[in-house]
Amino acid sequence: MKKNMEGKVVVITGAGSGIGRATAKLLANQGASVVMGARRIDRLQQVFEEISQTGGSAVYLQTDVTKNKEVTALVDFAIQTYGRIDVMINNAGISQLQLMEDTDVQGWEQMIDVNLKGTLYGIAAALPHFKQQGSGHIINVISTAGISIVPTMGVYAGTKNAVRTIGECLRQESEGRWRVTGISPGFVASEFVSNITNDDIRNNLQNKADEIAIAPETIAEAIAYAVAQPDNVDVGDIVIRPTVQG
Repeated sequence: MKKNMEGKVVVITGAGSGIGRATAKLLANQGASVVMGARRIDRLQQVFEEISQTGGSAVYLQTDVTKNKEVTALVDFAIQTYGRIDVMINNAGISQLQLMEDTDVQGWEQMIDVNLKGTLYGIAAALPHFKQQGSGHIINVISTAGISIVPTMGVYAGTKNAVRTIGECLRQESEGRWRVTGISPGFVASEFVSNITNDDIRNNLQNKADEIAIAPETIAEAIAYAVAQPDNVDVGDIVIRPTVQG
């Protein structure tokens, strides 16, 4: 499928680490031109250098997905640099896990702003160009947390299920004009738990991840598979988790 990747222009949020970083490197290696956005400019610079060293094509722009103007600027940067956008990967995400009774309103708002609104901003930035081109591909990185609901993940899972619902509606509304894919990873070796403020929850999840987590490159391979399909093939949903994950 590598030949179907060459020449595609791919925008990725959260590209400085984890799944975003692995995806940017893989797609660039397969011939895509990658436009990377993330909050930490030093991380983006590092990924850019790694891609450049292997002959890949990439650019980057510091991007906070909670700000609509910055997500729009990232997509506009792709258009200015490469003349089009073929794939929008809404990957940036955050977890603030607490029991509902702890009423961590600030954490709820962070997850809504990044996971839900950030994805909507990516969709809003890409769709006008997809409509003009008559083609495009939205890929939303969701989570198995939205499939198997467990304590402490209520609001996190809620944001991810909202993205799942929005993606399915978008797919149906497109009537074949663009493709929509949802990628639902399980435990992945990433910085997923780093933002969790509850020490017990963070440590327990980190220990679990250390035992069973799969590499972010595995998720990147699934994303590449969806992107490289022929234009008339829409890969709807992919769930990827460790074999031992419940």
